[in-house]
Amino acid sequence: MVGALAGVHALRKAGRRVLHTGRPDEYRDEDFALFDRDPASTVRTRDGVRLAVRTLGDENAVATVVFVHGFCNSMESFHFQRRDLPGRWGPGVRLVFFDQRGHGRSGTPPEGSCTIGRLGRDLGAVVEKVAPTGPVVLVGHSLGGMTVLAAASRLPELFANRVTAVALISTTAAEVTSMGVTQLLRNPAVDGFRLLTHLAPALVQAGRTTARHVITPLLHVTSFHGQVSPALSRFTTRMIDRTPIDTIVQFLDSLRLHDESAALPALAGTPTLVISGGNDLVIPFGHARVLAEALPCSELVRIRDAAHMPHLQYPDQVNDALDGLLVRAGIFDEDMRLRLGS
Repeated sequence: MVGALAGVHALRKAGRRVLHTGRPDEYRDEDFALFDRDPASTVRTRDGVRLAVRTLGDENAVATVVFVHGFCNSMESFHFQRRDLPGRWGPGVRLVFFDQRGHGRSGTPPEGSCTIGRLGRDLGAVVEKVAPTGPVVLVGHSLGGMTVLAAASRLPELFANRVTAVALISTTAAEVTSMGVTQLLRNPAVDGFRLLTHLAPALVQAGRTTARHVITPLLHVTSFHGQVSPALSRFTTRMIDRTPIDTIVQFLDSLRLHDESAALPALAGTPTLVISGGNDLVIPFGHARVLAEALPCSELVRIRDAAHMPHLQYPDQVNDALDGLLVRAGIFDEDMRLRLGS
């Protein structure tokens, strides 16, 4: 336990080094509660989990973009996409955000149901309920990208008939055990919480404050590289901290088994965007390159100074790349004028 606490102390020190110090905080007055004012609904999964959904735009829009967040995040991780993309894309494109099972405002998943395959089917349920017709673009970050790939292998008709383009941010198709995410989570404290969750889950939840001091620094320190706004740092930490400990542990087990390589042929003809941070310790850039090389219609974008959360730290670069993806998908022309439905 002493070694675990020492590791936590080191992580907390590393986390403090990414704070944006000595300059005005550009996000000091940022409204990070945008999603709270968007129309809310729920989608019930096959096994009864209620997924929290927020939508922006007309149901009759000519295309729908669905955003799928990452591990220990929530839909709020796409704050800057929610803030900026409606102004770029206009009313012709509808935006859909949802919290994955066990995350954010979504319901508690049954024991043993926190698998990436199940997340893929959850995504299919969201599309079926919220965007039943028209072209769909899927944007997945980290675990959300794995979710998109899981859906591609399990729902081939959806991808053949409806999915017009895919964006995969800070993610991989397989070999998670060989890269940063698993190495970072090989921590005695995390192993202890994994065991305690199985033996005494109520005790873990009762000791949530202690767990927070172990899990949150571990995940947060990998989110950003270099200096970052303190307000953005606090926002990200709160989002990570809201994830229940048992959800974290269940998905860690699933991540070790992750292999969605079988999904890649289903995306062979689909315009795909692969984005990765040059300083991503969780899923290093080399794995993004491998993923892009396996997808013939892909564009690989490296954001040199980003870590695992480029869509939060470098939103303009990510949004520019998403613009380009919708042009390649035929939704917009090069001047960002809507082509579909015109």
